[in-house]
Amino acid sequence: MQFDFRALYDAFDAPIIPLDCGEMCAPHNPNGVPFCCDITHSVPVAFRLEWQYLQNNTDLWHRWQGRESGMDADQTRELIASTPDHMVLVGCQGAAHCQRDYRAISCRQYPFFPYITRDMRFIGLAYDWLNADNCWVIQHLEQVTEAYSRQFVAVYDFLLEEMRGEMKAYYLLSEDLREYVLKSDEPVTILHREGGIVAIDPEE
Repeated sequence: MQFDFRALYDAFDAPIIPLDCGEMCAPHNPNGVPFCCDITHSVPVAFRLEWQYLQNNTDLWHRWQGRESGMDADQTRELIASTPDHMVLVGCQGAAHCQRDYRAISCRQYPFFPYITRDMRFIGLAYDWLNADNCWVIQHLEQVTEAYSRQFVAVYDFLLEEMRGEMKAYYLLSEDLREYVLKSDEPVTILHREGGIVAIDPEE
């Protein structure tokens, strides 16, 4: 299977908000960089096919090693073991040296992921609840551009259809989110694929 990652990147390049969210976020990180670009907070991934494309076209990325994130050997093995087989953990040169044309899909989608219902429908963009306190975008969902949401949905409609492992992985992640919010007696908040910020009953 071969994908045209250049075409996918070009189809998923709309700004997530009208501002530079990194400038809003970085001052609150002791490390001085946006939390999403801080490998001690979040480790990027790439599809194996995407990794091949990146290796052939840019020097931005390298294979991730646990010491970059301050992890010991056991933590490193645990994260590698929990990474789906079709994905590769990667690291980059850092926010100051970002080559935006070669941001991985995982960078472009962050802090969102496809929300998959219990009956296996992709209905919108859920967010990384574990980093809700750090991410400026999560705290200002109303700022997310319509163009970004449309592009996210279009790209993941394609990926979820072409890479069936992605549907399972995001179904399980959506299940984790449902379990989390059920404990707090809150709804699941998503950016619906048809537009708007919508509260979803996690029991549905």
